[in-house]
Amino acid sequence: MVEDTVDTFFENYQPESFFDEMFTAPGEVRSHYKDLLSRFQGMSHEEFCRKRALADTSFLTQGITFTVYNDDQGTERIFPFDLIPRIIPADEWAHLERGLEQRIRALNLFLHDIYHEQRILKEKVIPAEYVLSAAHFRKEFMGFNVPRDIYIHICGTDLIRDKDGNYLVLEDNGRCPSGVSYVLENRVAMKRVFPRLFASHAVRPVDDYAQNLLNLLRYIAPDSRRDPTVVLLTPGIYNSAYYEHSYLARSMGIEIVEGRDLVVQNDEVFMKTTKGLKPVDVIYRRIDDDFLDPQVFRPDSCLGVPGIVQAYRRGKVSLANSIGTGVADDKVMYYFVPRMIRFYLGEEPILPNVQTYLSSEEKDRSYILDHLDQLVVKAANESGGYGMLIGTQASQAEIEKFRELIQANPRNYIAQPVISLSRSPSYVDNAAEGGNLQGRHIDLRPYILYGEKITILPGGLTRVAMKKGSLVVNSSQGGGSKDTWVLEE
Repeated sequence: MVEDTVDTFFENYQPESFFDEMFTAPGEVRSHYKDLLSRFQGMSHEEFCRKRALADTSFLTQGITFTVYNDDQGTERIFPFDLIPRIIPADEWAHLERGLEQRIRALNLFLHDIYHEQRILKEKVIPAEYVLSAAHFRKEFMGFNVPRDIYIHICGTDLIRDKDGNYLVLEDNGRCPSGVSYVLENRVAMKRVFPRLFASHAVRPVDDYAQNLLNLLRYIAPDSRRDPTVVLLTPGIYNSAYYEHSYLARSMGIEIVEGRDLVVQNDEVFMKTTKGLKPVDVIYRRIDDDFLDPQVFRPDSCLGVPGIVQAYRRGKVSLANSIGTGVADDKVMYYFVPRMIRFYLGEEPILPNVQTYLSSEEKDRSYILDHLDQLVVKAANESGGYGMLIGTQASQAEIEKFRELIQANPRNYIAQPVISLSRSPSYVDNAAEGGNLQGRHIDLRPYILYGEKITILPGGLTRVAMKKGSLVVNSSQGGGSKDTWVLEE
């Protein structure tokens, strides 16, 4: 009897009609995956499962969990981690870096403009009503000069690949992008499970992210203070991303605080300590604008700090990301990012958007309503896979529900064609499916830091739709992740 090896898993693997990250056809591996495949060949199924168990144990002991809402089996889960890494060649990554840097520059210029001269609106490059009606446009901050003129300091831009392997931007996350802790822990787990595997691959490191983030936060300190006190503001232990908040604070060597740990006196922010009040200079906030200051935004918020907005206005404290960045997260604004790039930079977009239809435009709305069963419909300000319709997988009742929602509030919805996301081999632990390697759809979220310079974490978070045929990769919807390797030259 021939022992079941990982090699036999790959022999049965079918790329099918999708763009596959590892194979061009059955048995034909892409050149940058050849060394990886040879390392896996000959490994027994039993050994592979031991390594999977070791990785799971690593995540469990570190407390790496995520939240699945509306699930009868409970909400806290160990984050699913697939042992087959995603590999990105150096030249491919260089292209992505150029496109991401171009995009973050344009978004920051856009935010500065709409809170000051509003040239892009006056010149009718973007219809003014789209910006002024955006849920997260903060008119209270018109004319306010943010530290260093940087609005989005930390951005997670989601990328996908179409059936031809072209990279497309799916959305920008410029408020409180999450998931970077999984990138860092995925790498730790892979090195622990496959200590010799990295010796045969020149993989760019990711372990300098925390230091780069800390350097950024210090850079935006008020009055260029030489040794600023930086804290991370979290909503608390019940937030789905609390593990990440504590992880990043620990990695940077800064305090993690809740709103109740801070107080504002004479327009200055202080942290309560056992030795009394300590001045705070920079706050990396993981709280949305609405909950940041009950004196300015939602008065019922118990998460924020009364008076913090006034301290920010007076230049006594810096915030990352800045207040008002949510307008750039609006999925309607996403439609206009290519125009922003041309308007502010005089360049053509390096990374294109997915084709998008605006429900508030009569012609687009008519098309959307006639093709709901063929489109992906998204609410303008939802995330995590919520507020979304995938028409090809939806029931008639779900389609009719979205038809009513679109007709009632056209400004709040966009639509896009269903993109056949690229796939990657992933281990399927399912007896009915043979417990082998099968293609699962993936996306990529690189993390961009904008401080004294722009730095981009090599690779980012590759998210995996664990369910067969699913296009929803979000962890809140049951998705998992892979380690992402960017190869050196």
